Amino acid sequence: MGEVSATSGLAEGATDVRLRLSVIVPARNEAAVLGECLRSLVEQSEVGFGLGVEWELIVVDDDSTDGTRKIAQSIAAGRDGVVVIDAPRLDQSDRGGFTGKTNACWAAAQRARGEWLLFTDADTVHEHGDLSRALHEAKKYVVVLLSYSPRQILTGFWQRAVMPLVFSELASVYPPKKVSDPASRLAAANGQFLMVEREAYFAVGGHRAVGQEILEDVALARKIKRARRVIRFRYAPDALAARMYRTLPEMVEGWTKNLALLFPSAVLVAGMQMLQFLLFFGLPALAMGMPLLVIWQRWAILLVWLRTTWGFYGRVARSKFAAGDVAISIFGVPLFCWMLLRSYLHHRVTRSVDWKGRRYKVGR
Repeated sequence: MGEVSATSGLAEGATDVRLRLSVIVPARNEAAVLGECLRSLVEQSEVGFGLGVEWELIVVDDDSTDGTRKIAQSIAAGRDGVVVIDAPRLDQSDRGGFTGKTNACWAAAQRARGEWLLFTDADTVHEHGDLSRALHEAKKYVVVLLSYSPRQILTGFWQRAVMPLVFSELASVYPPKKVSDPASRLAAANGQFLMVEREAYFAVGGHRAVGQEILEDVALARKIKRARRVIRFRYAPDALAARMYRTLPEMVEGWTKNLALLFPSAVLVAGMQMLQFLLFFGLPALAMGMPLLVIWQRWAILLVWLRTTWGFYGRVARSKFAAGDVAISIFGVPLFCWMLLRSYLHHRVTRSVDWKGRRYKVGR
């Protein structure tokens, strides 16, 4: 299996399609996770790789400086249907109208031969058979875009405390049932698993049309839904898992990039979260620290505390994280609020965000 230039192959929107599915994995400095991701894909139970198979796997090396390319090439070696290509270099002044990820995805999409294109991140791990099940699900629900929110693999206390808070808010702002409703204008998708019909993808301009979007997955879903096409979005622990971040600094940088875009009222969300945090710990302190309170006042404080606690944990439970992670999430509130405000300042004041060694201008 030789390496292929990102600009070779089929032209934009080419009709010479011989495969059922093209799986596209953009990767920039993903040596720590890429191997597990690719092995979970090439070991899919329903097919093998060879001439005339129903699907292909395209790994896009986005100017990595670690062992990403070497790992991808080692898995591609000797397997027909698996290729490693280079993303075109980004213009350093205006990025050529792309972010690193949209640039890599667009390069691969142009040479892909599948009737369906699956964009999946390098930090994902796929369950056996999830490709064929996804194709069947898209057909069953007659959709042109199918996106899954994976089960999240967490590392360390702060990820376990903060990630349920983020995903519970996402579930509130982007309820999957409403996203999947053709009558609703709300659209969303998760770039960790975003499968789109080829014709619909190129009809709206693909990743080139959302090239400068930081949340390219949501932007692409909006374009497709506004074109009066049907999309489907759901939580899918049965299909795949994802390890979004390996360290606390990675998590802070990643959510700084995204939170203010995901939650237009980021400051309000932070304020409401902090109020619940103060009530959770402040009400018991108030009851114990004021010995002159009469019994009915103590009962009133207790009832307010119970209502606050019930509301907080009922909301966080929407994240569908493990019960232990939900339980400790109250301790993650200050960090979550700080990240919300940090993201807001980056998007509204400094007008720039950093990700994977690159700086992007935002809010232009």
